[in-house]
Amino acid sequence: MSPFFVLTLFNIFFFFPSSFSKPSIYFSPKTLSKSGDPVTIKWSGIDPVSNLDWVGIYSPPNSSSDHYIGYFFLSKSPTWQSGSGSLTFPLVNLRSNYQFRVFRWVGSEVNPKHHDHDHNPIPGTKHLLVESEELGFESGRGPEQVHLALTGQDGEMRVMFVTHDGKQSFVKYGSGQDEMDRVVGTDVVRYEREHMCDYPANHSIGWRDPGFIHDGVMKDLKQGTRYYYKVGSDSGGWSISYSFVSHNGNSSETVAFLFGDMGTATPYSTFYRTQQESLSTIKWISRDIDALGDKPAIISHIGDISYARGFSWVWDTFFNQIENVASKLPYHVCIGNHEYDWPLQPWKPDWSYSVYGKDGGGECGVPYSLRFNMPGNSSELAATNAPATRNLYYSFNVGVVHFLYISTETNFLQGSKQHNFIKHDLQSVDRDKFPFVVVQGHRPMYTTSNEDRELPLVKKMLEHLEPLFVENKVTLAFWGHVHRYERFCPLKNYTCGSLGYQGKSWEAFPVHVVIGMAGQDWQSIWEPRADHPTDPVFPQPKRSMYRGGEFGYTRLFATKEKLTLSYVGNHDGEVHDMVEILASGQVLDGNVDDDSVKASVEKHSSLSLYIKGVGILVLGAFIGYVIGFMLHGRRKAALGNKWTPVRSEET
Repeated sequence: MSPFFVLTLFNIFFFFPSSFSKPSIYFSPKTLSKSGDPVTIKWSGIDPVSNLDWVGIYSPPNSSSDHYIGYFFLSKSPTWQSGSGSLTFPLVNLRSNYQFRVFRWVGSEVNPKHHDHDHNPIPGTKHLLVESEELGFESGRGPEQVHLALTGQDGEMRVMFVTHDGKQSFVKYGSGQDEMDRVVGTDVVRYEREHMCDYPANHSIGWRDPGFIHDGVMKDLKQGTRYYYKVGSDSGGWSISYSFVSHNGNSSETVAFLFGDMGTATPYSTFYRTQQESLSTIKWISRDIDALGDKPAIISHIGDISYARGFSWVWDTFFNQIENVASKLPYHVCIGNHEYDWPLQPWKPDWSYSVYGKDGGGECGVPYSLRFNMPGNSSELAATNAPATRNLYYSFNVGVVHFLYISTETNFLQGSKQHNFIKHDLQSVDRDKFPFVVVQGHRPMYTTSNEDRELPLVKKMLEHLEPLFVENKVTLAFWGHVHRYERFCPLKNYTCGSLGYQGKSWEAFPVHVVIGMAGQDWQSIWEPRADHPTDPVFPQPKRSMYRGGEFGYTRLFATKEKLTLSYVGNHDGEVHDMVEILASGQVLDGNVDDDSVKASVEKHSSLSLYIKGVGILVLGAFIGYVIGFMLHGRRKAALGNKWTPVRSEET
């Protein structure tokens, strides 16, 4: 062998070692403690490199290559062009181990017809370069996904959580951190793959073991008292300690946080877009909860809960994301199209062909029905082998407000079980004790967004539901589905009852408010002008008092005399719209400038008096929480960070 040949080989191995090194991937730490803990994956020896190379996240580890739960392109790492790199991100405990796999994907194999929710091609899995060992979670750390709910009975609070094995678990609670001397057991339920009604929910691409869902009720609670609790068992481990303030049936105040269509955020890309803005919604609500001190409150999420749409692990991500607030306040829901809708569902009237589609991803309401347990016993038969759909319509009282939740996805027409319930419920409210009645459902009865396909449903709602709302003097009707905020004048059949300000007469019609702006970023467009249907100018009808394009949530504060509703924007945590309604039903003008809004809220709402004092501290603490849970930049919303309210204009 010639010296020149030896020297050439030496130079190749010394200066280009990656040309002969095998791809490798490893991670640290080797085991995670709990959901939300970060893992760092590192790879090397990728040669040649391509900006289409990617790493897939798999759980369980024996999943086929195209059944990942998420992925990153290696180019997300700053050093990817060297053939080596690293990424750090949090993971949720799915009760099975994880594995990471690196793939080569070449441009000639890109199939533009096989794309994700953002119309980006789904990565190909033909060329596997390397796969990692398995990553697990520590055992004995106790249950996760803890969330509260009212039962409808005084002196009670329901708590639900998930374990991996369904073994006997308990709730310990008491009046102090060291005084959890009361114990109650839990019921356990579970759903299986065969309970799902269609693809992808019942297919290996979407199905993952959901764990075992535990349900316990803390009883004999004193009114308006802070209680501490934890869940689990000696054998399986106990959760951390949580606390809540029990509800006071004699309270003269009500506080609630209300929104729809929030979803959840994953740190990785997956088959559907996830809702990055949901992190901000939780952040600001967490601030407000801390500002409450020892005041009880509730959270209302009115449909389109997790946006799992048949991909089971998204539910796990959602419940881990909301645990920070849902373990402190009762978290109440109503069903939306993305929990329920599928062609096989039993209620499909002829007029609904354009309304009820495939938005549920084959879940047919099963995860929604079993992962939550709302008051009452409403249910409807479901499709195929699925158990009955629950949590459809129910009501309860909190302070001075009567809350009614309804389903726009199941039969609400006159003569149906739901219509009879709504009618009886509204007629039975003691307006001396509960001067304000708040109805909540998913699809809106009123909106100025361009939702032509919903018109058959709207006509039925106006025919069968609006007369009940008007006759029984409903105060507020909240709706989601449209991913905007919009507040209307007091309405009856598209006609405004006069607002009671500046000496004008008034009528006690319901005020409809669309609040589907908590996270989902598919923004509907406003209703165009009839004579210019294609022009992107959407004048605001007179009945629409305020509408905005920013994400956020609403805050309700009520006393015996007055209810104040505030719209909080996620971009700054400040109030951007407000309306006040007297116990008589008189609606005061809320369409004022921001300074007036802030002044009025600070004057009339004791909640707001706390917020500025604790805002900086809470925000700082929560930023740490968010960094721990989500170590990647938030995607830009459809409208960016710009606040874009549209003031009233007469058409």
